[in-house]
Amino acid sequence: MVKLNKIYTRTGDDGTTGLVDGTRVAKSDARMAAIGDVDEANSAIGIAVTALGESDHAALLQGIQNDLFDLGADLATPIGDTPDPEWALRIIPGQVDRLEAAIDEVLDALLGARGVEAEHREEFAAHAHLRFGCRRRYGIRRLRAGREQQRQRQ
Repeated sequence: MVKLNKIYTRTGDDGTTGLVDGTRVAKSDARMAAIGDVDEANSAIGIAVTALGESDHAALLQGIQNDLFDLGADLATPIGDTPDPEWALRIIPGQVDRLEAAIDEVLDALLGARGVEAEHREEFAAHAHLRFGCRRRYGIRRLRAGREQQRQRQ
């Protein structure tokens, strides 16, 4: 578990924030918006985990949360002119595949042939419906596609 001794540094009082490699970017940068979206999705999932207590569904969502923490670290680590250092956390295709399979499995189990209106019938379904509010992940995919284009130009 991460232990936070201090949650403020005052180094961002000038409107910038630090990335993993120490470079500074504007807090209004698209990268920071993407990181904020990931954090928001992770918080929403955390609410669902809390509501579920100890269960298979909660464990599944906690795994997704771990992947989202990895995604935040990936987004906060700039792509340089050299290969990533060993410590750089990057999202791998297997994580995306696992998330998509979990989404399909949970939605099939919850909604089946009843359709999306089923979200109002069960507490878990209502919490799981938060997933639809997290569709900004497509924006993150666009950001990653831009990174891939950047890599190919190098």
